[in-house]
Amino acid sequence: MTTSSSPAAVSLWSALVVRGSLDATVIPAFAAEGEWTVDAVFDPTTVLMQRIAAGELPEVIISTTGSLESLPAGTLLAGSITPLVRTGIGIGVAEGQAAHPIETVLDLTEALLEARSVAYSRTGQSGIYFATLIEKLGIADEVNAKATILEKGFTAEAIIDGRADLAIQQVSELRFVPGITVVGPLPEAVQRYTDFSVARTSIGAASAGAHALHAFLTAELAQNAYLAEGLQLPTV
Repeated sequence: MTTSSSPAAVSLWSALVVRGSLDATVIPAFAAEGEWTVDAVFDPTTVLMQRIAAGELPEVIISTTGSLESLPAGTLLAGSITPLVRTGIGIGVAEGQAAHPIETVLDLTEALLEARSVAYSRTGQSGIYFATLIEKLGIADEVNAKATILEKGFTAEAIIDGRADLAIQQVSELRFVPGITVVGPLPEAVQRYTDFSVARTSIGAASAGAHALHAFLTAELAQNAYLAEGLQLPTV
């Protein structure tokens, strides 16, 4: 009697920005082809880079384009960095909650000062930028005195459990949390867009599964999934 072996797993590390798209659509579709599964880990870019610095590597990685480009020679398969998505930062509230408008910088400032608590991430790209933004706006002391600062993860979860009433994060990450309404993106004058790319690492260089996953993540099905989650495709 013969037994069929399980499909091999491809290791993927990814920034949180595309988790909604990958969990709901892209990874299941890739696995449905039957040749490989995906062993996915989701963390902020800073955490992923710390793990790489400590000597760990997946076969495929999704991270900010700048972080991938700054990795030491030999970490990634040469020429494998491929633009994936672009996204801006937004503000989320509980579904059904009245929200202060954020069309202008003045609106944004008033909304942040009026909030009971604002949730943002200490290690996420959006949170790192937000910390500098409130300094520039001159409201850092007031906001941070009542802020809910998460080490990592989805900031909107602090709204669901009652710790905060505003959440700052990439728009797709806010949308990932059920029961959250995205009020809108930050005003264009203070918006920060971030580009994310996908790459194969040196340990995935000879892996057919890593090659297939890398290609799948940039194909039409995946691109449509990114757009459905409020992400933008890269401008080239």
